Amino acid sequence: MECVVKDLSLNYEIIGEGKPILMIHGYGVDHRIMTGCMEPIFSEKENYKRIYLDLPGMGKSKCAEWIINSDSMLEIVMEFINKIIPNENFLVAGESYGGYITRGLVYKMPERIERVLLICPVILPKYSDRNVSEHIVLVKDEQVLSKLTTEEASSFNDSTVVQSERIYERYKKEIISGVELANEEFIERFIKTGYSFTFEVDKLDKKFDKPALILLGRQDDCVGYKDAWNILDNYPRATFAVLDKAGHNLQIEQEELFNVLVKKWL
Repeated sequence: MECVVKDLSLNYEIIGEGKPILMIHGYGVDHRIMTGCMEPIFSEKENYKRIYLDLPGMGKSKCAEWIINSDSMLEIVMEFINKIIPNENFLVAGESYGGYITRGLVYKMPERIERVLLICPVILPKYSDRNVSEHIVLVKDEQVLSKLTTEEASSFNDSTVVQSERIYERYKKEIISGVELANEEFIERFIKTGYSFTFEVDKLDKKFDKPALILLGRQDDCVGYKDAWNILDNYPRATFAVLDKAGHNLQIEQEELFNVLVKKWL
């Protein structure tokens, strides 16, 4: 489906009917990273309208030169919300950079948000400021690696903490497929010049006193888990979980536990 915001064509998908829940993916991937982990949960949960958006320059959404920072990105998402679900309250789930944008929504329009899910969220936009550990693979699957090209094996090793055939298939289908569609020029420019908000997104006027779930990977070498503790006071009704044997692709590497926690959050 297509939604035009300003001069941008944004790609999105809606599944189901009921209470709206907006899904915001991470940087450089597309909405399939969210459909892959969330749709199995809704096979047992009715009455939710799931809205999966491709952010500008990612998936099948277009980009523009005027998108110079995360303020612009947030403005686009807010206008998308007002076009697709005007005057409706909603839930929002954000993964990685999508978790950063989600907190922008909490900052700008908290009265319309009923619940928040943050999956391995970006807390500090500048990588050098993040408290992260070195990458480690805890469960290596040589049988899977032997079937891959050198480049594929290297990418899988660099991106995962736990390896299996199922994890690789999901990694390829839900992550790599989106990476291959992204506008590389836009992705590289934006991360250099405008990845951050111009305001302090976690300095809220009022705490978000509604159900929240913050999920982090103990072995996440992209955003880590320690920095997220610093925002916990903003969410007095949050469940805060750090999962072992999970990196930045927590929702894939710890699928069963992820499903249980998200079902409880809903």
